[in-house]
Amino acid sequence: QVMLVESGGALVQAGESLRLSCAISGNTGTIKNLGWYRQAPGKQRELVAKISNDGTANYADSVKGRFTISTDNAENSVYLQMNSLKPEDTARYYCNIQIAYLLAEFWGQGTQVSVSS
Repeated sequence: QVMLVESGGALVQAGESLRLSCAISGNTGTIKNLGWYRQAPGKQRELVAKISNDGTANYADSVKGRFTISTDNAENSVYLQMNSLKPEDTARYYCNIQIAYLLAEFWGQGTQVSVSS
């Protein structure tokens, strides 16, 4: 059974930094993509950052230059370094992986990030 567990969310002030972590366990086989999504109250879930197994990273325009996605060598964890946080970054952040087998996707439960002005 594949499990994703996020951590690192907190209440911070604008301009501060946070690092989110996602621990991946279970028999995933080959992971094609790892990503972070977020969902604010009343809004749709949106992609924040994604990294493929060839190392290519993509970011939402709203976070480019402020957020960095990374993984450990074994792809057991995926991280999101968030700098210069803004109130509009307030949301629940979800870890997501897409595996090679049937391109199945898995999600974590999310971690709350709140940024005060």
